[in-house]
Amino acid sequence: MSTPFEKPQIISHIQKSLNYTIFDCKWIPCSAKLVCLGNLARGTGVLQIYEVQGGELKLNREIEKAKPFKCGTFGATSLQQRHLATGDFDGNLHIWDLEAATEPLYSVKAHKEIVNSLDGVGGLGVGDGAPEIVTGSRDGTVKVWDPRQKDTPVANMEPGAGEAKRDCWTVAFGHAFNQQDRCVCAGYDNGDIKLFDLRNMAVRWETNIKNGVCCVEFDRKDINMNKMVATSLEGTFHVFDMRTQHPTKGFASVSEKGHKSTIWQVRHLPQNRDVFMTAGGAGNLHLWKYDYPAHRSGEDSEGGAVGVAGTVNLLQNVTLSTQPIASLDWSPDKQGLCVCSAFDQSVRVLIVTKLNRV
Repeated sequence: MSTPFEKPQIISHIQKSLNYTIFDCKWIPCSAKLVCLGNLARGTGVLQIYEVQGGELKLNREIEKAKPFKCGTFGATSLQQRHLATGDFDGNLHIWDLEAATEPLYSVKAHKEIVNSLDGVGGLGVGDGAPEIVTGSRDGTVKVWDPRQKDTPVANMEPGAGEAKRDCWTVAFGHAFNQQDRCVCAGYDNGDIKLFDLRNMAVRWETNIKNGVCCVEFDRKDINMNKMVATSLEGTFHVFDMRTQHPTKGFASVSEKGHKSTIWQVRHLPQNRDVFMTAGGAGNLHLWKYDYPAHRSGEDSEGGAVGVAGTVNLLQNVTLSTQPIASLDWSPDKQGLCVCSAFDQSVRVLIVTKLNRV
């Protein structure tokens, strides 16, 4: 008989109160440091670098900029450089050298309105092909940028003439398993999910999950598409099996009412793609494991391949705050080490135990 102690435990290791609203936090690769991005009360942007030292977070550096920061990623940089790409409230995309961040290395007015979300691929040894950054904005557009090319995006996905502009809340790269193939998934405020094929410059698939899409993430960016999780406003998330696409039914999926409120984030464990964590609007974290079915695809009545969804099991949950947990990032270097930020103006370093046994 299994005891509760055999399950993974989510332990709050360090909690640090901040004097600003934090929107995003990320581990700096190959270090015990993390970066926090947010909005000071006077309306300016702040970027702080903290180091985990002796059971607490020590502030290494603080940088203030004119516009509030909304999101950041290290996904398009090399492990040697570790440059941070940021999106801000004014629609700008900047790339910073955190050692000398007075001026950005790369700067472009990416969107007319706030950059809600960005993601990177082709850096950190993850994903074949060129380093690229994708941005999604309130202006309804999704754009892909190559840091080596100034001013113009390499791809621009926007509504056609006469179509309503929907607020794009989340973007994610995937399918970057060779030099040519790459996909971007985007989620919108009306529940639309669109999968853009960058090789063919076409919408490969789209669906609607009936509620605003807060976060999408592939379980791995650098493999032939395997799974993708999409989270929504009403506390439901959907896991799509991306291996088998039916011409009319699309991808098979399983949905789970995971939280009682909005699920702000989903993040897959870097060391095990079938384990992921969701962060909720009530200040809670849920740890999940996806189990594959006996057969991942079957045949429809006409003999065409149709996907079969698996099941999702809750491993553990914990309530950390009374406010929404708006960002979450697993350490790529230490299994089970995790950082999250909440709207109670605090950042927390967490340790999740027993992940090697699930």
